[in-house]
Amino acid sequence: MRLIALSLAAVLSLGGIGGSAVIAHAAPKEAAPDAERVTFRSMDDSKTELVGYLFKPAPSAAKAPAVVLMHGRAGAYSSLADRVYTGDTLTLRHKYWARYWAARGYFALVVDGFGPRGYPGGFKAGTYNDRPDSINEVTIRPLDAYGALRYLRSLPGVDGDRIGLMGWSNGASATLAAMADDKPGDMGKIGFRAGLAFYPGCGLKKRFEAKGWKPYAPVLLLIGTDDEEVSPKSCASLVKRSKGLGGKVEMITYDGAAHSFDDPGKKKQSVPANAAATEDARKRAAEFFAAQLAPR
Repeated sequence: MRLIALSLAAVLSLGGIGGSAVIAHAAPKEAAPDAERVTFRSMDDSKTELVGYLFKPAPSAAKAPAVVLMHGRAGAYSSLADRVYTGDTLTLRHKYWARYWAARGYFALVVDGFGPRGYPGGFKAGTYNDRPDSINEVTIRPLDAYGALRYLRSLPGVDGDRIGLMGWSNGASATLAAMADDKPGDMGKIGFRAGLAFYPGCGLKKRFEAKGWKPYAPVLLLIGTDDEEVSPKSCASLVKRSKGLGGKVEMITYDGAAHSFDDPGKKKQSVPANAAATEDARKRAAEFFAAQLAPR
């Protein structure tokens, strides 16, 4: 984790304070405008130029909060992308959630951390031990999240003090690692205000095995009991130990829900447990960020 400690030192220069009201119960707009393709630097040592897709809320006189979205091991794009990687070929889940936040008054930035490193199609299940260290979810991808944070803070319409982090699966593991309190400086004031982790792998490459994992800001973790890719038991252990250390983290478990339960596609949502989990998770996510990203 030394790489994070060194590279994130630059985060200390980030800032920005403002205020705006968040629409708490608006529905995502199906006719939302296309995402704007943007580029920005990761905070890794090689300063990788990342690709992002920015979804904007309705114009407002006040500055708006924002959310950074971190994809899972399959990457940011649809399996039907056919080697065309654009905002139009983002997965249904990423489009849904980005629009979900934009409809509620947030800027939403989907970060493609795999494509710029040569893996736009992501990785299949069961390939964890064969993946390159260049996309490591504990040492590298958190630096992508902080690069996205820095980029959002450069936008005139964004309230730099009210930015949250959200991830799925491998991106949720990156979210947990990014929210850990081992970062330099007073990250509770200059880092992310809160984190949402959907079905993360909670082993985190044993990075926090010795001292334990404790987030510097509130984290909400959501996972299904029938997850076939990651271990709910491992996450329960991580959360229990974190609470013992004073960590502000809550874990919600959904009976019978599988991995990627919130995928809006018909296949996942045809399973009653997944559909019920999705409905509850959307509501909890909106309430969580509305509370945690409210003006100080």
